[in-house]
Amino acid sequence: MMKKRDALTYPLYPVVLVIALLALIPFFFLFVLALKNQEGGLSSIRLIPDFNWTNFPNAWKAGDLGKAMMNSIIMTGGGIAVLIVFSAMAGYTIARFPSVLNRIIFAILLACMMIPGIINTVPLYTLLIRLRGINTYWAMIFVMATNALPFSVFLYSSFIRSIPISLEESAIIDGCSWFGAFWRITMPLLGPVTSSVVILQGVGMWNNYAQAVFFLQDKAHRNIPLSISLFFQQYGANWPLMAAAATLGLLPAVLMFIFFQKFFISGITTGSIKG
Repeated sequence: MMKKRDALTYPLYPVVLVIALLALIPFFFLFVLALKNQEGGLSSIRLIPDFNWTNFPNAWKAGDLGKAMMNSIIMTGGGIAVLIVFSAMAGYTIARFPSVLNRIIFAILLACMMIPGIINTVPLYTLLIRLRGINTYWAMIFVMATNALPFSVFLYSSFIRSIPISLEESAIIDGCSWFGAFWRITMPLLGPVTSSVVILQGVGMWNNYAQAVFFLQDKAHRNIPLSISLFFQQYGANWPLMAAAATLGLLPAVLMFIFFQKFFISGITTGSIKG
């Protein structure tokens, strides 16, 4: 059976390789552009870069990327932490305590997945003005966590259904509450799906521009996408500096994926296979 399956999958390897190479082409040209000299603009991009490494420190200083990177780390890290806690508890409640109300809530969450987050920007902006949340970390943290909540609850609820409930029942027999069973028994088993949530939603939070441009209006709270966008405004579309800044801003997201990718696939597929 395995040999037959291998025979069927071997022809797909070249196709997957071509797709992977095509996906890497934009990143290659981004890196080439980041190493390019200032003259010539986009019209003189070559496969062999100019190796102008000074673009990176210049972009770091000109865009104040150190401060922007720290802001992005605070907001993304805070958003992920809030998201994991609330979506895991909501997914656990939906998976372990089926009821009409929980089914309605789950259906509403699934419907919210169809609504782009940018649609809520104007009412959120009005609300945050009244709450004095403009130019604050906490506002962006909760806004980004709320945007990612529906899909994350879906992942957690599907994954938790694949975990035998007998594990929690044994803990409850020993005197543990349902809440205690969740934190002590179930939560440690959610590593794969948590890694998937961190990768899928963390990258989106790190790259959040559409809402950050409304809610983060002062220099002290700009994130990486906002700082990169300034290279189109203050520096007259300085493409090499912009590409260098984008490359630097991309590195944390790539490192995050490399760190969590071991559990990424299992976290996505386990619930759909066993649920």
